[in-house]
Amino acid sequence: MASAYLVGNITVLNPDKWAEYRAKVPDTIAPWGGELMFRGKLNAVLSGNTGHTDVVAIRFPSIDALENWHSSPEYQALIPIREEAAKMDLISYEE
Repeated sequence: MASAYLVGNITVLNPDKWAEYRAKVPDTIAPWGGELMFRGKLNAVLSGNTGHTDVVAIRFPSIDALENWHSSPEYQALIPIREEAAKMDLISYEE
């Protein structure tokens, strides 16, 4: 089974709410085998355009695990916090 990746392109609007959201997400991904791969801040745009300043990448063991995590009650409960905290595009990729 192929791994799946969640990439979040992020612009933080409320740093306090963002810190709260970031602190709660790891407990929601662990039951689905999710692993935080990378968090970073924009350094430079070398080609093209971007509308966000931050990025996160999370690996899951399968696309089913990623989709089940995203629709889980535990993660869904965090969405109102996320929406106050940041503008975010979440994109899934499969190997």
